[in-house]
Amino acid sequence: TNNKDIIIMADSSGDWCTIESDPGVFTSLIESFGVKNVELTELWSLDDESLQTLTAPIEGVDNAAVHGLIFLFKWQRQSSSATASLEGRGTPLTGDAVPEGLFFAQQTVQNACATQAILSVLFNARDAIVAQEGGESKDEGDDNGRRLVLGQTLSNFKDFTCHFPPDLRGEAIGSSDEIRTAHNSFGRSEDAFLSDPTKPKRMATDDDDVFHFIAYVPHENGCVYELDGLQQGPIRVGEFKKDEADKDQWIKVARDAIQARLSNYSPTEIKFNLMAIVQDRRTYLNERLSALAAIGIEENDPAMVHIQSELHAEEEKRAQWALENARRHHNYLPFCVELLRSLAGSGKMDGLMTNAKTTAAEKRKRQQKS
Repeated sequence: TNNKDIIIMADSSGDWCTIESDPGVFTSLIESFGVKNVELTELWSLDDESLQTLTAPIEGVDNAAVHGLIFLFKWQRQSSSATASLEGRGTPLTGDAVPEGLFFAQQTVQNACATQAILSVLFNARDAIVAQEGGESKDEGDDNGRRLVLGQTLSNFKDFTCHFPPDLRGEAIGSSDEIRTAHNSFGRSEDAFLSDPTKPKRMATDDDDVFHFIAYVPHENGCVYELDGLQQGPIRVGEFKKDEADKDQWIKVARDAIQARLSNYSPTEIKFNLMAIVQDRRTYLNERLSALAAIGIEENDPAMVHIQSELHAEEEKRAQWALENARRHHNYLPFCVELLRSLAGSGKMDGLMTNAKTTAAEKRKRQQKS
């Protein structure tokens, strides 16, 4: 795909908008596809303890599922080179070199990298439950939420594109009305309000901050792969031992690859974001409650109360995500414009502007004195 894909706004009727890198946005996005038993969580550190909390998030749970990592970074012109080996990350695999069963799609449309990185993890999730036509799952057991339920929309898409080459898979993603509509529903409507459709879209320059999403996933062959839609194929970044006692080994391999990428940036660069697609916390909290109840623990026992409070916090988190997403969907700009028009029409605008300038000047003086 052309490197301009991530720096030029689309100008066709099939535009993909940019969406915010936020766990609430991405979780709601994949749930709109019918995906179940997963959520996204942010990682604030790459130390071993932080990685371990992904698979062992609470006492009594040490095998929570982690399906993949989503990494957002500031795109550099050299980072899109097909010769990824120049950065020490290995050569993109193509043709028969791509492991059997590894889903990889090239990015062929602008601004789709966030959703494409998420799909790369979902389509490569181990033991995912795939739906059949009619909505029934091919396997009913979800192992108490540890197995990702792909849902009808993505199950159909994966089945339809399973024999496609990477470029056609990318075209299929870009052409999917269901996927694009879900993606664009999380864009900010202010962007469309502020843009002038009669003017050509502006190309980003070297002075602009341009960002890109990629994914890291484990494969059943014991290797970890970087999936970057701007490359010609998946990139093998390391091997891990499939040890039942150490389920986060593959995450440490991915961590090392991410740290290698970070080493190419200035030490002062902080514009990165790392999220993991993990098991829905509510599934193992409910499982833990059931396990304690099964051995006769009373509801007022401190252990039960603690888990119930954790579960309540999860429900509150989901409610907050829903509220924030509703605000993202709403376009406040027409209201603001009408408010300004009303203030100007009533003759109050000049006075308010004068007061605002006076307040700002006084604030600057106080800051200079301090």
